[in-house]
Amino acid sequence: MPLKSGGLSRSGIRRPGYRSFGLSPEHLRTLRALKTPARIQQFIDTLAYQYANTAWSPKRVLRERKGHCLEGALLAAAALRINGYPPLLMDLEAVHDDDHVVAIYRECGLWGSIAKSNFAGLRFRAPIYRTLRELALSYFEHYYNLRGERTLRAYSGPLNLERLDGRDWMTSEEDVWCVPEYLIAARHYSLFPANVARTLPRLDRRSFEAGMHGWVKH
Repeated sequence: MPLKSGGLSRSGIRRPGYRSFGLSPEHLRTLRALKTPARIQQFIDTLAYQYANTAWSPKRVLRERKGHCLEGALLAAAALRINGYPPLLMDLEAVHDDDHVVAIYRECGLWGSIAKSNFAGLRFRAPIYRTLRELALSYFEHYYNLRGERTLRAYSGPLNLERLDGRDWMTSEEDVWCVPEYLIAARHYSLFPANVARTLPRLDRRSFEAGMHGWVKH
């Protein structure tokens, strides 16, 4: 199998990579079939959502067919990488709530994202956002806790998981805690001043119920 890293051709067209990254032929076929970000999201949506204190690698998620927010983002990043994109994550930081992790990608200079979530509005974004700030803000109205408080506060820059290749983030049988450590250590950017956050109203009931579609209690 030829070793190619993928990326852009001289004509600017994205080309898929052909490295195995330690994945089995079966798992490679699965990921290569997800040729677009939309297809990757559709596959992520089929995975059962698990509530567990784990950090499974994409290899384990593919085997078990379940995962949570972080693990879904890791699998999406692996699928993007196999299909010629860099494996990038963005961390969304919240208060009185869980953080959220999304896999991000660019097409025609615009940002989009892929994510695993029980909340309907915290998943896929088409590539229409000029900056990561715009992309992060698209999650704001959908990001709330069970008290209806709007909880999103900050976002990270793009985090390239190639930096963690030496830790086998794609194939490790052990939890890849190096990834959340990388996310926590990353610089985050506030979306708005603290005095604005203190005056945010709670979500109205109809918006709350709409966003809870598909949510599973644990």
